[in-house]
Amino acid sequence: MTMQNLPHIDADVLETPTLAKLALPTDSNHPPRILILYGSLRPQSFSRKLALEAERILQQFGAETRVFDPHELPILDSVPASHPKVQELRALSLWSEGQVWVSPERHGAVTGVFKNQIDWLPLEDGSVRPTQGRTLAVMQVCGGSQSFNVVNALRVLGRWMRMVTIPNQSSVAKAWQEFDDNGRMKPSAFYDRVVDVMEELFKFTLMVRDRSDYLVDRYSERKGAAVARALSVAAHVTESAEMPCCAPTPALAVHNEDDALGETPRVRSCCVNGAC
Repeated sequence: MTMQNLPHIDADVLETPTLAKLALPTDSNHPPRILILYGSLRPQSFSRKLALEAERILQQFGAETRVFDPHELPILDSVPASHPKVQELRALSLWSEGQVWVSPERHGAVTGVFKNQIDWLPLEDGSVRPTQGRTLAVMQVCGGSQSFNVVNALRVLGRWMRMVTIPNQSSVAKAWQEFDDNGRMKPSAFYDRVVDVMEELFKFTLMVRDRSDYLVDRYSERKGAAVARALSVAAHVTESAEMPCCAPTPALAVHNEDDALGETPRVRSCCVNGAC
């Protein structure tokens, strides 16, 4: 197919994906960095217990992990983004290469505690996108029978945050029955599924992390950047054209005070740079 068949595409910014561009750097051997978020403040939070169980499994695989504590994280926009807990959360998201989101189901949806954490993560912060291109695993705990409302909602959030959400997921029914007195998850099919999800997340993170910039590099954004550059260049040229010529000024006149003092006349910087 020739570009004549695609007249609306800007050929200058269209890039054909290749296997070579997906090649991993030779020094990519550090442990995957995984951030884990959970959605309850209760002392006996089952989403926290599940988050810690997931962390143990990831550490067994060799991941470097961090679990964010949502206590003392203010409600969105009630304080400036410079608040220490907000900065901690954003720094951890930037540090991460993959994330695990665990929320209870409350009234058929994610909890406010969990959503507040995601709301504090901006899609963009200048030229930085704190979540884009990172892998994501979603899990939920249920107080009663098994439900998938929360994991479905978390998938929507993950797509919105431009993350690579893995296919597998976990929903733990009657979570209060699935943990012992020490907060450890009991052996069960639910536990095996959690192991499956963490194993899959670890694999996907290894595949994606050093390729994420290339994987999320988009034609439309390259096209927009090219237009912005062209406008910037045009604006600079116009500004230079409209700049008044450097006519002699008192500092450059034949009988100025520099001459009177026997000093070399001052020259405008624009003349030195050839802008006139």
